[in-house]
Amino acid sequence: MKKLGIAVLAIAVLCLAVPTDTFAQKGVYWRGGRGWGPGTPYSRMYNSATVTTIAGEVLSVETITPYKGMSYGVHLVLKTKDGKLSVHLGPAWFVENQDTRIERGDKVEVLGSRITFDGKPAVIAAEVKKGDDVLKLRDENGFPVWSGWRRR
Repeated sequence: MKKLGIAVLAIAVLCLAVPTDTFAQKGVYWRGGRGWGPGTPYSRMYNSATVTTIAGEVLSVETITPYKGMSYGVHLVLKTKDGKLSVHLGPAWFVENQDTRIERGDKVEVLGSRITFDGKPAVIAAEVKKGDDVLKLRDENGFPVWSGWRRR
């Protein structure tokens, strides 16, 4: 009986230790949705001082993983009057579950923060207007709407 108790205790300790070490090593973010939360390096790229509105036609809708350890997100390539522009929407698990669908060929207006990503101009979208529909992604301060909590 004593051996069985020691074996059960050893298994319990292993079950608790292994996932913690594995996830910490991979850099998985739990708060805010695996790297998409408000305090992460990616979200801190949003700058309210560089917010602009851009109109254009959607050339493609793609998925990307901005940084290692993040879940994948939705990204648009937008044809504007000044050329092609990369537009980052947000985590796929959020964007794909919204009523407003953005598809290739759509004419849209994007409100978002101009950034440089991988050495190229891009926009992190706060909202995307498609006709009368609005896909709301961030508030006026760049806080992601998919985060279930707000800092007070």
